[in-house]
Amino acid sequence: MQSLVEHARTFTEHVAANAKDFERLADGQTPEALFVTCSDSRVVPSLITGARPGQLFELRTAGNIVPPYPGQDRPTGEAATIEYALCVLQVRDIIVCGHSHCGAVGAILRGDDLSAMPAVRHWLERSADGRTPPDDPGDLPGAVQAHALTQLDTLRGYPAVRERLAEGSLGLHAWYYEVHTGSVSVHRPERGTEFARL
Repeated sequence: MQSLVEHARTFTEHVAANAKDFERLADGQTPEALFVTCSDSRVVPSLITGARPGQLFELRTAGNIVPPYPGQDRPTGEAATIEYALCVLQVRDIIVCGHSHCGAVGAILRGDDLSAMPAVRHWLERSADGRTPPDDPGDLPGAVQAHALTQLDTLRGYPAVRERLAEGSLGLHAWYYEVHTGSVSVHRPERGTEFARL
């Protein structure tokens, strides 16, 4: 914790050295993309993409899960974030980024007993509900990639996403990040479910 405190204490020096960049942020934000990824501390969107402050609007959830659109009667923070990104910030792209060594997808794949963590169990069950498990239960990378594609399918059920897709003003992308190598693979729709390295 102390290293985090020390950095926060001296961050104003960094801001002062880059004053013009940070002053522009006071005028508002115009992010290029909504980046949906896992809460995993090893996944750092700005580090992966090289994004500067203001370029990415981020949604982080356990297992980069996008819950189904809840409707107005049961709003969720995830749905509000997605809707705001599309309707107010007018992002042009949504990236769902899964990652290697993902504990959430691994737990789904293995069928782990999560009874000691009921909130986690419910969250993951919601994600896996009714979905066919991968052919190879030992293929975590393949499962994570398939999981990212499933989240894109869920996004297509959001009214704002449907509207923007119909207009042709939104791109949906699935990425896979390897924590131990730093490599990023992207889904190529023309190749079915295949991912290819950037």
